[in-house]
Amino acid sequence: MLLLEVISGERLPKPERGKMRVHKINNVNKALDFIASKGVKLVSIGAEEIVDGNAKMTLGMIWTIILRFAIQDISVEETSAKEGLLLWCQRKTAPYKNVNVQNFHISWKDGLAFNALIHRHRPELIEYDKLRKDDPVTNLNNAFEVAEKYLDIPKMLDAEDIVNTARPDEKAIMTYVSSFYHAFSGAQKAETAANRICKVLAVNQENEHLMEDYEKLASDLLEWIKRTIPWLEDRSPQKTIQEMQQKLEDFRDYRRVHKPPKVQEKCQLEINFNTLQTKLRLSNRPAFMPSEGKMVSGFWMPVSLGGGGKAVRLGPSFEGMPAGWPPPSRRTRHGASPSAYGGGQSVSPAGEVTALAPLSLGKEAMLKQKDYETATLSDIKALIRKHEAFESDLAAHQDRVEQIAAIAQELSELDYYDSPSVNARCQKICDQWDVLGSLTHSRREALEKTEKQLETIDELHLEYAKRAAPFNNWMESAMEDLQDMFIVHTIEEIEGLIAAHDQFKSTLPDADKEREAILGIQREAQRIADLNSIKLSGNNPYTSVTPQIINSKWERVQQLVPKRDHALLDEQSKQSSSTAPRRSPSQANIVGPWIQTKMEEIGRISIEMNGTLEDQLNHLKQYEQSIVDYKPNIDLLEQQHQLIQEALIFDNKHTNYTMEHIRVGWEQLLTTIARTINEVENQILTRDAKGISQEQMQEFRASFNHFDKRSPRTRDVWDVSSPRG
Repeated sequence: MLLLEVISGERLPKPERGKMRVHKINNVNKALDFIASKGVKLVSIGAEEIVDGNAKMTLGMIWTIILRFAIQDISVEETSAKEGLLLWCQRKTAPYKNVNVQNFHISWKDGLAFNALIHRHRPELIEYDKLRKDDPVTNLNNAFEVAEKYLDIPKMLDAEDIVNTARPDEKAIMTYVSSFYHAFSGAQKAETAANRICKVLAVNQENEHLMEDYEKLASDLLEWIKRTIPWLEDRSPQKTIQEMQQKLEDFRDYRRVHKPPKVQEKCQLEINFNTLQTKLRLSNRPAFMPSEGKMVSGFWMPVSLGGGGKAVRLGPSFEGMPAGWPPPSRRTRHGASPSAYGGGQSVSPAGEVTALAPLSLGKEAMLKQKDYETATLSDIKALIRKHEAFESDLAAHQDRVEQIAAIAQELSELDYYDSPSVNARCQKICDQWDVLGSLTHSRREALEKTEKQLETIDELHLEYAKRAAPFNNWMESAMEDLQDMFIVHTIEEIEGLIAAHDQFKSTLPDADKEREAILGIQREAQRIADLNSIKLSGNNPYTSVTPQIINSKWERVQQLVPKRDHALLDEQSKQSSSTAPRRSPSQANIVGPWIQTKMEEIGRISIEMNGTLEDQLNHLKQYEQSIVDYKPNIDLLEQQHQLIQEALIFDNKHTNYTMEHIRVGWEQLLTTIARTINEVENQILTRDAKGISQEQMQEFRASFNHFDKRSPRTRDVWDVSSPRG
């Protein structure tokens, strides 16, 4: 019962208190009776099943409640409930890319539709351009969080459930979307009310400005009149002819220079006054009453009369025209009170019969026009409104035609001398009237038929635009990817590109079907136009993507695919042919450690120096020879390096040694062994020249080696910790 009160917004009968089964059943029955009173049919749902915890029945009843109180009242144009809500969603999300709402399950999985609804009404809450179609969980959570935080719409759905479900629950999504409808429609009503209030305030302010302008202009004009009237009424005689001529010239200046601007001000004052009175009357406000003495009709008359004798000498002004103007003959001919059957002229009874003779002149040609064949939908609607106005005008003449027929009949009965001619003219008018009626009916049918066909074509154009835009974006992205340069270093990388390309090619049949479907929509619109002789003007009003553009880009994609195949296969062949040279550097993994080991051994020999100096010298020379004998391995490595360079391989994951590093190590090894041999030879020469014993030499060597360990120049050992550095 609490759920019903929350959803329906109405107060239900007070429930019975108690824990017995009968109390619970009675309470549920009250709720079911309330639902039934709202016109909701509950089939096979009883209070006992609800009380006993029948989940299926309970969920069915909850859905019935939601459908009745949250969805059924939704109405868009002539559709209601589910269809109306779907149409509302389609209308609101139509301008957004990658959004195509066709149902309440699959169309909402990527979350873009929820974000589009929010962005359409509250664009400051959603950065729609940053959303990605391939990240539905983020999109859904973003929409749910924004709706809950800023729109007070509770989070009824779970993003992971929607994404991980092949077909999301339609009822759950429909219930959630209906919350958006009610939230935004309520906000729209409030905004409309606020706009109305602002409009009323603006009208009131404008009226107040008009009142202030009237008062100011009237005051200024009244001041000028007060200054002018004494001068106009001055009739003192002039003593000389020059004075009289000067006074006459002053009066002429008054009529030519001073009075016309004031007449314009007076006219503007009258316009402002009439405009203000009209605005007040339309706003149901009291009429405006100027301050005392500021009515135009009250203070302008003395100026209009021109000041007594001066006005008499110069003749009457327009304001002084006789009250009977224009003459009666002019009023009879052009006045606003024509006779019952004719215009304003006095004609004979027979003339009344011919009064409508020219009624159909030009009308038949207008009604026979086929301008609707080249018109757009908006043009057709304008033509229909124009035709409705013509029909109203035509209907206004129906009584007149009948009266003409009655007059002709009366003239015949009175044996009017020209009765045959009158009857002939009357018959002609009746025939023309029938023709006009028939043409009018035919044109209305043609306009309404064309309107329906153009509406169908317009819907097809909209559907075409909604599907053509994302397909065009896909083709542009595909062309960009197919022409994208690629740089790979391993066979695995090129195989990954080939696999991705094969996956892309597998989507081409479905893409071709989509292309055919899109072009089919355009062909259907053209077929309807050709079948009904409708000449479509211009391109699709909803998109600039024409069928020619789609076909052109599709052909370009078809051309780029084999080119991409060829480029990938060539690169695969190159990578395959360079695999062996890449793996041959395993020789470097042997030579590098060998050089490192020899460097360490030489350092150890130079420190230990076991035996006599001659024995050490012989041992070092043998060691040097073994190093020289290893030279062919270095030469082989140089040859392999040359092959790798020719294959344009600049990176190799199979070894950490570069050829430059091997060369430096080899030169350093030869230099170190030669230097060590030279040191021993110098020691022998020193010993023989100084007469130092072998024991003394070993003592000197031990002391030197001890202190040499602390020096940064201790050993020039080849470092392999960072061979690529």
